[in-house]
Amino acid sequence: MKGLYCRAAASDAQPKFVIQEATLPEELGSHQVRVQVKACGLSPLDLKLLADVGIQRDLIPVGREVAGVVLQVGPKVSFFQPEDKVVGILPLDSPCSGLCDAIDIDEHYLVQKPEKLSSVCAAASLRDGLCAYTALHTHARIAAGHTLLVMDGGSSFGLMCIQLACYHGVKVLTTSHSPQDHTFLEQLRPSVARVIQVYNGSSDLLPLVLEETGGLGVDIVIDSGVRLQDEEEPEAMKLHPHKHDIISVLGVGGHWVTSHQDLQLDPPDCRLLHLKSASLSFLNPEVWTASSAQQGRYLHILRDIVEKMSTGVLRPRPEEAVPLYEATVVMETVQRQQKKKAVVQL
Repeated sequence: MKGLYCRAAASDAQPKFVIQEATLPEELGSHQVRVQVKACGLSPLDLKLLADVGIQRDLIPVGREVAGVVLQVGPKVSFFQPEDKVVGILPLDSPCSGLCDAIDIDEHYLVQKPEKLSSVCAAASLRDGLCAYTALHTHARIAAGHTLLVMDGGSSFGLMCIQLACYHGVKVLTTSHSPQDHTFLEQLRPSVARVIQVYNGSSDLLPLVLEETGGLGVDIVIDSGVRLQDEEEPEAMKLHPHKHDIISVLGVGGHWVTSHQDLQLDPPDCRLLHLKSASLSFLNPEVWTASSAQQGRYLHILRDIVEKMSTGVLRPRPEEAVPLYEATVVMETVQRQQKKKAVVQL
């Protein structure tokens, strides 16, 4: 049995992805489930996060969003039976690569997969659905009547945020990072109130948001990256808003959910947040599997995500599945581009 693993490189080099042989123990743990993997989603590895939580290995398993069929259950498993179709996210410290033919995983990381939902769709979008739920419900506490600004709405994560917010009666504004994304997002209107172009070099974000909200600003902002400096930055970062722009578009009592790990706020930024009585949250999607404090809530979120995907409430942009023999090359692209996603069909 083969699996995909990452060999962490020196700090200034790109990590290498390799196919390695893997074996499973003969006996399952008390609450473990053996799953035959049908599809596995590939997301960028956060090597710094793994080091921060003390996970340091020569070979790090790759591919954690999995969908498959239960082959065998441990003696104390109560949620699943053989032949059940399941979907879940492997924990950070899992020794298994999701690209193995079969994996062992604790039953408390899995939920039943609805019959109407394909394995490829579930594996490709489960993580983004979880991120959207965490940002909107756990951090921002969305409610009907709120106004939401989603940066880069054409991304897989951004689209999940838009659809989930629209389902709950939230007015949604979003930005587009390319002409293709702009055309796609315009098709979502009138569910999306306004699509703001940021790829043409203009800086009209603040006046357009204030125009759309009657000068009051938005209740929630969810970013996909932030510019911290006005000096020269990489081309990809120029599409992201400056941190001052995000604070400026927030209304009184607003909430900013950021995925920027190294965000730094200067005293004038904090002063402006204070004047607006606004708040800031950091979005870390790994917190659910890194801590068991809210395991029941986590499983409830996963069940709701797959149920909404099966009924069409959440409709992710289709990801073309790639075969296993292309996984190494595809994962290198995913890691290099960071925002890109991929799914492997086994």
